[in-house]
Amino acid sequence: MNRARLWRLYGVIVKEFRQMRRDMISLSVLLLVPALLLALYGYALTFDVKHIRVVVLDHDKGTFSRQFTEGLFQSEYFDFAGTIDREAEATRWLDTGDALAVLVFPPDFGKALRDGRTATAQVLIDGSNANTASIALAYFTAKAREFSAAQLQEFTLARGITQPAMPVVIEPRVWYNAELKSSQLLVPGLIGYLLMLAGTVATSLSVVREKERGTMEQLAVSPLGSGEFILGKTIPYLAVSLLTSGLVIAAAMVLFEMPLRGSIPWLFVTTFVFLLGALGLGLWVSTLVDTQQLALQISLIITLLPALLLSGMVFPIASMPRALQWVSAIVPPRHFLVIMRSILLKGTGPKAWLAELGYLTAFAVFILGIAVVRTRRRSEA
Repeated sequence: MNRARLWRLYGVIVKEFRQMRRDMISLSVLLLVPALLLALYGYALTFDVKHIRVVVLDHDKGTFSRQFTEGLFQSEYFDFAGTIDREAEATRWLDTGDALAVLVFPPDFGKALRDGRTATAQVLIDGSNANTASIALAYFTAKAREFSAAQLQEFTLARGITQPAMPVVIEPRVWYNAELKSSQLLVPGLIGYLLMLAGTVATSLSVVREKERGTMEQLAVSPLGSGEFILGKTIPYLAVSLLTSGLVIAAAMVLFEMPLRGSIPWLFVTTFVFLLGALGLGLWVSTLVDTQQLALQISLIITLLPALLLSGMVFPIASMPRALQWVSAIVPPRHFLVIMRSILLKGTGPKAWLAELGYLTAFAVFILGIAVVRTRRRSEA
């Protein structure tokens, strides 16, 4: 690139930064909104089910049923909602949503345990939310096993019986997310989702704003080439987007204790490539429409839904129909999510995600090339 082209490119970059400075609202949206949305989504989107409101119907009213309920409500997963005397009252609690579950102890619950027999307690669960109900049922089952193990130990010790060792014991060791926090699963995907959305919307509106103000015609008759125009539009927003990504990642580390086990330089490189593709996508959208309203709508459609539904952030890709799996393969946030989880949670090097980085690079080059070609054609038309 000769000196004249460098000066023209420099002029576009300076002009764009000045435009950003004048439009503080858009700049604030680009810088701060992703971090705010990360905090909102990170706390709102969670697979952890806590504070399950439970009503107790105790026909036994004995020591064992009382011990079971006391142990149940000592954890943060269950909240005591009240007691009832008849099973007919359970329907009202579940119908109104005042309780998610009703725990029912039969009259012979304690007698069965004292006699060394299996005691059965019933749990009535509101299944209108299948995911919450299944998780709550798993919690109840785990508590029952814990209580049963303690009672079995007391039973055998009281009778002087040596309790046999379990023939098989599973010793779980969870890597990368030992506490199985859903935030550790969702936040890396939210980072890519928000950066893709912000970058695409920002650049699409920037170019369309030139059309609405009539300055595109002035640029068309200037010596400025389409490649120089695209590059000049991309560099300022790339700089701001990199700053935004730093704020978002820092917010994730502070608010959700997101670890950073991998390489910071590689995190910067992969984010840089991903943002190039997001900004290029916005520039391509800007070549299709002439109003900011339409540019915003298209940008939201092509980023919001694919990044949320097809990236693997919320729904496992392996569980999707094969056709949707093929579609998800072209969604950049899917590949960026793999890289983010590898760098942030696993601390792995590029060998583990080189294919994903290759796709993001190819996508960025392709979409920026398409934007350059379409800009050249529109200026020649």
